[in-house]
Amino acid sequence: MEKHDVVILGAGAAGMFCAIEAGRRGRRVLVIDHARAAGEKIRISGGGRCNFTNLGIAADRFLSQNQRFALSALKRYTQWDFIARLDAAGIAWHEKTLGQLFCDGPATQIVAMLLDDMRRAGVTLWLETAPGEVRTTPGGFVVETSRGPVQAASVVVATGGKSIPKMGATSYGYRLAESFGLPLVETRPGLVPLTLAAQELEALKPLAGVAVQGSVTAGRTRFDEALLFTHRGLSGPAVLQASSYWREGQPITLDLARGMDAAAHLRKARSEAGRVAPRTALAQILPEKLARHVEALAGLNGTLADQANATLDRVAALVHGWELRPVGSEGYRTAEVTLGGVDTDALDARTMQARNVPGLHFVGEVVDVTGWLGGYNFQWAWSSGWAAGQVV
Repeated sequence: MEKHDVVILGAGAAGMFCAIEAGRRGRRVLVIDHARAAGEKIRISGGGRCNFTNLGIAADRFLSQNQRFALSALKRYTQWDFIARLDAAGIAWHEKTLGQLFCDGPATQIVAMLLDDMRRAGVTLWLETAPGEVRTTPGGFVVETSRGPVQAASVVVATGGKSIPKMGATSYGYRLAESFGLPLVETRPGLVPLTLAAQELEALKPLAGVAVQGSVTAGRTRFDEALLFTHRGLSGPAVLQASSYWREGQPITLDLARGMDAAAHLRKARSEAGRVAPRTALAQILPEKLARHVEALAGLNGTLADQANATLDRVAALVHGWELRPVGSEGYRTAEVTLGGVDTDALDARTMQARNVPGLHFVGEVVDVTGWLGGYNFQWAWSSGWAAGQVV
């Protein structure tokens, strides 16, 4: 039976980063993954440019039963630390909106950097190798794999969540946690398009493909970014962000003209060109198809001059507060992340170790820590992997 100091299950962002850190400490590290290639989510992220972190890392931009849990790792290995690592590797990057950082070139540069660092640190990588049962022994753990059993003093679970199953995502990490008695927080798709009922979709059919720079509110949380009408419902950054805060049965509220005063605009248009249709004035602040839809939704007839102030206020309220009630989401098939996971109460925030199972660590998406869209989840992967890598 092969023996290692550390076996890491999962060759994604968190797993590879943990392996590098442990390997640099002189540990004998084996990384196991059932996929054909390491870092596949890194490769496809950010449209192939990898939104690798965000300048605005803060606790309130992560969802968890214990929002402060992530702070220990995030403060000890920061976005600036990862940026410095990219700079040292000669990987050029740039900032987009809202502090989001992307590679200038392909995301495969980051994958190659991590693989090179693993090789230099003496890490062994087994791809196309399925992990199986993990059990404790007097000396640590035995991990069953499709290549046979391996023994290690420590095991790090970095198997990710359920999102994008076509890329091989499974619930393995959650089942493993449960087998050791660790509690789970309910899992559900996050950062995912929302779907609408058939009746609403039929009415919204002409809007498919229409996008606006608006905002979406779910519960008490509002996101000011683009939203997109689709043939299934709603998407775009603002909707993806809001989806993490939305629960079945709840409405969401759309502001279609963020930062504008639709009522003032309509009054001004009425005084200057009262003979035009309301949709004509609305089309000055909304895409034409959306202007027509709002006019119909408000039940307007006649010209702008025919509309009383109260009517224009009602139309403006619709523009800035259109309430829709999604019936679901597109699910794990298109979700960027999995909400929920291994309960943080069962883990040590500094080491990511299971409190009741010495030597067993959980990092990355498998843990009940989920960031906003825009590089936050990659930073959690780097930081949590780094934290475990210091102690395994």
